[in-house]
Order: sequence, then C-alpha cells, then structure tokens
Amino acid sequence: MANAAWSGIESMPSMEDDHYLEWKLLLEQRTGMILPDERRSFLTTSLGIRMREVGFREYRDYYNFVLQGREGTIEWTTLVDRLTVHETRFFRHISSVKLIRELLLPEWMSQEEPPKSLNVWSVGCSTGEEPYTLAMVLDDFRDSDYADYYYGITASDISTASLSTGRKGIFHSRKLREVDDATRRKHFTRVDDTHYQVNENLRKRICFSQLNVLEMDRIPFGKMHMIFCQNMLIYFDKDRRVEILNNLIEHLEPGGVLILGAGEILGWKPPILEKIDFNETLAFRRLAAVN
Repeated sequence: MANAAWSGIESMPSMEDDHYLEWKLLLEQRTGMILPDERRSFLTTSLGIRMREVGFREYRDYYNFVLQGREGTIEWTTLVDRLTVHETRFFRHISSVKLIRELLLPEWMSQEEPPKSLNVWSVGCSTGEEPYTLAMVLDDFRDSDYADYYYGITASDISTASLSTGRKGIFHSRKLREVDDATRRKHFTRVDDTHYQVNENLRKRICFSQLNVLEMDRIPFGKMHMIFCQNMLIYFDKDRRVEILNNLIEHLEPGGVLILGAGEILGWKPPILEKIDFNETLAFRRLAAVN
C-alpha cells in the first residue's frame, strides 16, 4: 500500500477546507450520514489514525485510494467502521423497554389469537447491546407469563466490525451497568474479570446482517411485529430521516410497532400509523386499514 514504509511518527497535515468537504460529501453519498461541522475534528482525527496505519501522508491521496478498485472498496469498509461506530449499552432506553414489557407484549398475548411468533428488527444495532436487550425482554416475558411464542430478531448495521462483535456476544462489564443481578445471572456467563458473554440461547435468536439503510429496497426481510430504531436517525438530515422511516413502516405487520428515540423526528405522521401514548417514548402502531 502507498507509503507503507512511513513510520507515522510525523504529525498529520492539517485538512484543507476543500478536502474536508470532499470527505463529508463522500460519507453522505455512500451512507446518507450527515457530518455536522462541529465534528470536523472527529473526522480529521479518525482519518489521520487510519492513514497512519496504512501509510498515507496526504488526505487527497487516501481519498483517491478508497475510490479505486477492489482494495479501495475493502479499505472503505474498514474506514466506515471507524466513522460510524457509536457508544451503546444494555437497557439504555429503559422507557422503551417498559413500553414493550408493560404494554405491547401484554396486548399482543391477550388477543383472542395471539401471535405464535414475534419478528423483531433492530435497525442500526451497532455492537449488539440493543438486540440482546430486546431478546432478554422477550425471553423473560415468555418465561414469567407463560406466553407460548417463538421470537427471532434481525439486527442490522453498516459496520462489519460491529456486527462481528455482536455475533460473539462478549462485552465489557461497563456495558452491563444497567443490567440487574438476576438478569445478569440468567443471560450472561462470566468470561474473565472484566468481560461477560451473552448465553447461547439468546445468541442463536439473533441474526446479524450488514445493511446500508439507503438500500432498504433490496432487503429480503419479511414483515415485522416490532422495529426498534433509536440513536440512528440523528445522523441524517430531515428528508433522509423521513425516507428511512417511510421504508421502515413498509416492513411492519398491521398492528406492528415502530419504536424511535424521543425527539429524533418531528412532524412525521403518515396516515397508516397511530402514535402510542406512553411516557418518555416515541412509538407508532401500524393500522390494519386506512379509511
């Protein structure tokens, strides 16, 4: 690879405005993500670290490299992992967990003909804490309420490195700080002094799949009872958020629920949906029919 002999000891050059705009536009075109100007230092630092690793001194040279050929395609995948991985943890959004535990699952299971299986989709799952949280909630409700249903979770993200972490299911103990002792004992096995692994019975319920949300028209997923999409829309502009959401609701069963992060979208209310009134949550139910 170019300049591979460079030791990386020298400081990186400053990023010119035109180079910054090129990288910002490339990220938006390929992933749909908007990088606000206040995160320019994040982009510069992330690029600089990766350029040192692969031996590039100039932002323009590295930019041209990721646009060309098979090696560039592979390198872009690695770079996207660096630019899109976000911090998360188990049971991060407790109000949304309560919505599922206290309202949705009791509603569905008290129907005259309750569903025999529940299909759930975690969009922008990062390293897996979110879909594993959903799996724990579904598993615990089934055990405690004697509800007879199968469940499966599709977990999608653009980052292959994040998905690999999710499949292994091994996490640092700091990610479990919201997990109570009983849940930890039931669903985790200690690996060493600082790490735990999610038990296999939950891991096998989750299918981790790479997905760029700009290409949702290509996905083979069927209809979902629940779609969970939190802390992802904030990286897109309003028009792109609406486009993503309109695609998501096409994958909802009638009566299925879309759960978003509070404040992630304003003024969006397609006639096919009804808003669910539940404390500190933003969730919509797909109507069976529109009059």
